[in-house]
Amino acid sequence: MNKQTLDILKYMIDNKYTNQRALAEETGFSLGAVNKSLKTLIEQGYLSEDMKLTALAKKEQKAKAPKNAIILAAGFGMRMVPINTLIPKGLIEVKGELLIERIIKQLHEAGVKDIKVVAGFMKERYEYLIDDYGVDLIINPDYAIKNNIHTLKLVSKYISNTYIIPCDIWCASNPFSKTELYSWYMVSDRQSEESDVRVNRKNELVSEISGGNAMIGISYLAGEEAVTVCRKLEEFCKDRRYDDCFWEETLLDNGKMIVQAKVVPGEDAVEINTYEQLRELDYESEHLKSDAIDAISDALKCDNRDIKDITVLKKGMTNRSFLFTVKGEKYIMRIPGEGTENLINRDEEAEVFEILSGRGICDDPVYIKPDKGYKITKFLEGVRTCDPEDQDDLKKCMKKLKAFHDLKLKVSHTFDIFEKIDFYESLMGEKGSDFKDYDKVKANILSLRKFVDEQPKDWCLTHIDAVPDNFLFYKQEGDKQESLQLTDWEYAGMQDPHVDIAMFSIYSYYDKSQIDNLMKLYFGKTPDHSIKAKIYCYVAMCGFLWSNWTEYKGTLGIEFGDYGIKQYRYAKDFYKYALEEMEKIS
Repeated sequence: MNKQTLDILKYMIDNKYTNQRALAEETGFSLGAVNKSLKTLIEQGYLSEDMKLTALAKKEQKAKAPKNAIILAAGFGMRMVPINTLIPKGLIEVKGELLIERIIKQLHEAGVKDIKVVAGFMKERYEYLIDDYGVDLIINPDYAIKNNIHTLKLVSKYISNTYIIPCDIWCASNPFSKTELYSWYMVSDRQSEESDVRVNRKNELVSEISGGNAMIGISYLAGEEAVTVCRKLEEFCKDRRYDDCFWEETLLDNGKMIVQAKVVPGEDAVEINTYEQLRELDYESEHLKSDAIDAISDALKCDNRDIKDITVLKKGMTNRSFLFTVKGEKYIMRIPGEGTENLINRDEEAEVFEILSGRGICDDPVYIKPDKGYKITKFLEGVRTCDPEDQDDLKKCMKKLKAFHDLKLKVSHTFDIFEKIDFYESLMGEKGSDFKDYDKVKANILSLRKFVDEQPKDWCLTHIDAVPDNFLFYKQEGDKQESLQLTDWEYAGMQDPHVDIAMFSIYSYYDKSQIDNLMKLYFGKTPDHSIKAKIYCYVAMCGFLWSNWTEYKGTLGIEFGDYGIKQYRYAKDFYKYALEEMEKIS
């Protein structure tokens, strides 16, 4: 049977039949379509001649009836900046209710009591649902590094006559029912540039390259479709290419979804992805209150509603940043990431910006608030970062870096590598490092200190985080050539400026020959053995430092893939290279 006929049967199961005209008005189908569907249902044995449900209809109803629901609540909700660091998306308040509580109540109204909530980010905040609503709480430990296809895979054994529901959905009317007769996926009748599916004339969901029906994300899976999704979850999650995919990937087959489209009015179902969508839906929501938004209002002398086009930028390793506009001007706001208060001294950062201001070296802040770690800068159009494999980019970056170093600027604080190693190690807690030979490697690193301390240095303000992503190339209107500046000065302090060469190298994952090339570009010639040995020492020391940093971040549930392991390898390999180079010093 087609979807239209099944929808007519569903209505007949859930409601008292009076006549065809009333049925047409209630379902929205034409009178002719209703007549045709009723004839089909009688012919196939689902309805009797007097429009009563048959045993076959009741059997079909029972076979396809909802058994359970899975609510996906593991992700960061990064696009909800600036409130995503304060609360998980499922616990956002809309019209006096928390999103996930409204979903659970609607499921209960439809008779669905078996509910699995899969959590990850701020998982502890969901624990109360076990007592208050009787849900099963399941934890996804990989939420930070993999997308929700892996979240659903964790509970795939429960998928059979199942609602799959994102936690960030608000539905004006209950989208769930005691009766379901086929598998479906919910989309809105509104268009969205972000959607990659659209409803065609056959009511199928087909792939769309750019712009389609807004994807609400609620789905119902039963029968063969449930089996297919489970099989694909198993298959896809073994393939790392799918780590960043959404679970909807399992619904696609040859350019269309294997389930029916369930189209709802745009005002009836909303996926809340952004701060602005929440503000549009419920301006009175308690969760719109944000120190970051208030800071923007104060700094730029505007109303909160003047802050528009809020867009999350690429998640940094230390901070969260977002783009926004106020009265046509674009800005970027930085919000500190998890645990940053233990890593960054914001008063020292503010001192650095005061020294740098007006020198054309950095993005001068429009606003900076040390006690919160907030920083607002103007947005630069057409920005690109340094390509660490492009020799022309490297020449320009090393020239800029050396020009900055040659200013020999002074601040009142120092970035002490060995002090930071001990500090990050202390933040790991009693568990300590996960590296088996950590103590041996640390001893090797500490043994380099005597040699480094004995070498001559032009002690001055050093960037410390001078990595390719922090060199910004841009063109202002009317410019013929690109300008270049350095961003992200959080770790900057007094240090040997050659540390910046090491930092650039290890973030770029350079091998020994590439590091030698970078030194040559910086100095304009091949440095002598003592300078090379010293920079190799810095590579080893800084690699060890950042491996400690990533292990600390790991205790906060934040993962950076193999970054920490690669940094640890620099500690081990360049310790050896440094010793070899020291032997060449005459």
